[in-house]
Amino acid sequence: MSRELDMLFARLPHPTLVFETQGATMLTLSNLSKRFGSLQALDCLSLSLAGGEIVGFVGANGAGKSTTMRIIMGSLTADSGAVTWKGAPVDASTRRAIGYMPEERGLYPRMKAAEQLVYLARLHGLSASAAKAAADRWTERLGLEERRNDEVQSLSLGNQQRVQLAAALVSDPELLILDEPFSGLDPVAVDVMSQVLLERASAGVPTLFSSHQLDVVERLCDRVVIIRSGRLVADGTIPELQATETPRWRVVVKPPPGAAPPEAGALDGLDDPDAQIDGQGRLVITAAGGDEQELLRTAQRLGTVRELGPVHHRLTDIFREVLTAPATPDETNDPTQKKTDKKEAHR
Repeated sequence: MSRELDMLFARLPHPTLVFETQGATMLTLSNLSKRFGSLQALDCLSLSLAGGEIVGFVGANGAGKSTTMRIIMGSLTADSGAVTWKGAPVDASTRRAIGYMPEERGLYPRMKAAEQLVYLARLHGLSASAAKAAADRWTERLGLEERRNDEVQSLSLGNQQRVQLAAALVSDPELLILDEPFSGLDPVAVDVMSQVLLERASAGVPTLFSSHQLDVVERLCDRVVIIRSGRLVADGTIPELQATETPRWRVVVKPPPGAAPPEAGALDGLDDPDAQIDGQGRLVITAAGGDEQELLRTAQRLGTVRELGPVHHRLTDIFREVLTAPATPDETNDPTQKKTDKKEAHR
């Protein structure tokens, strides 16, 4: 880099964030609202991140995820509400200590991958030697060792995504805001990135990331926040969100040899029953309700009971139910309380 650029970097203030005790509230969004013309993009959205917490931020396309992240980073200004870090308003100095991966990838196409990472690390206040070491570390960690001297535009889309991830991590940030970080990554790269986020979390770094890969969100996150039309509709751990779902029970029955399929009235008395024949010729029945005894009695009339247990809702099921549930007149922003909105989804 040129001497003039080095002098510019030397004048930049160093990031002011410091690690807090893991578990303490660090980032707080309070009643964020944002309107674009007639479109209400965010509507009194509130959430918080604790030290070391990984929070999945999910919603349909256009729900307001990227708008929220842009407000955190200062590229958009909220019409009302506040963003605070450890109780103080987030300012430019604070944001320089955030690792941000935007929805619109912002790499310089003609710049070499490692050179670009060094440049970005210097902008975040690292010395030339520290920036070089960080660029080397992250290109190696994310599988880019053999591509570090290639121009970004010559890389595959997957490797460009890895460079973008390295750009968010190269300054050793104390908060990560990642918009679709797993998009375009192969399964091996997803596993590597997941491990990196877990390591950062163990060091006290909170992460807010959006993703449509709900299996990754379910596996990785301490908490999941679901938004719809700019409003928070669910916020909690996976077990907490599962507990809000209508309980269902599942029973597997082996019918007697030669038995005919159950008659139309065989499942009368069950709440919202469903019956299927599995690949082994067994009858699989599910029904709603917290009391499995009626389901068990029905199953025993149809054959030998092989399995009985609760249905464990996956995040995909919770997501679908939350976003398709009818709106209620008394919606609130209470954590773990499912809510809906009448507006159409938008970002």
